[in-house]
Amino acid sequence: MGTRLQGKVAVITGSSSGIGRASAEVFAEEGAHVIVNDDGGREGLGQQVADGINAQGGSAVYVQADVFKSEELKRLIDFAYEKFGKLDILMNNAYRGHTDSVLDQEEADWDRVFASSVKAVFLGSKYALPGMIKAGGGSIINTASVHGLLGGRRHSSYDAAKAAIINLSRQMAVDYGKYGIRVNSICPGRIVTEGKIDFLEKYPEEVRRQQAVYLLGRPGTMREAGLAALFLASEDSSFVTGHALVVDGGLTAQLADSVSEPLEEGLGLAGSK
Repeated sequence: MGTRLQGKVAVITGSSSGIGRASAEVFAEEGAHVIVNDDGGREGLGQQVADGINAQGGSAVYVQADVFKSEELKRLIDFAYEKFGKLDILMNNAYRGHTDSVLDQEEADWDRVFASSVKAVFLGSKYALPGMIKAGGGSIINTASVHGLLGGRRHSSYDAAKAAIINLSRQMAVDYGKYGIRVNSICPGRIVTEGKIDFLEKYPEEVRRQQAVYLLGRPGTMREAGLAALFLASEDSSFVTGHALVVDGGLTAQLADSVSEPLEEGLGLAGSK
């Protein structure tokens, strides 16, 4: 167990799986009291994550709350103050919804993507900020994506929402830096979450494609994304705010013509034209 977050209280939305889960585990390893959250849709999973953290010597409790519902999101934030008397770290991580091209995107799905991400970041921060201001500081971390920096095929709502999160993070950094509150976003590339493991096993060509386009030759792990969030949560980033931390194995560091050759080689297309 480390001490980088010793005694800190952290709420992480959507933390029963994926990047949120890994962040909860890493935060707890570094001494934080972690409030694990999901909407309860996968019965028992959030409690399992909290139980696993406690079994490893960490401190975690599970609170079911749906970020689509303002009153439940407020209850989640209020729980931190009621149980621990403070909230040092808020990680707005939850996301749900289907994304597609503009012509094929359904309006209801567009609204769902924005409600679960952009609006939830706005509301979660709105409810957390008064207590952080009173305490004289805090860290808000918002999960964005490399899709918030560059466009991807058939990702209209997702790309737009993640870009909004990045700039909302910057805007909040401007308003609340004077209170000692740092607001940053993380922009992961492809992270192999639980849901992607079966997909990659089913489509080996996708593995080869990722090996070709990522400069490090592979996609990232959930823990690597969690460690990036830990940096922004801890005093290691005490002079970092309004920043979009890219965690993508070099995916966005290269020009399209630079990636075309390894991509063709990785897919066995070199010399096929």
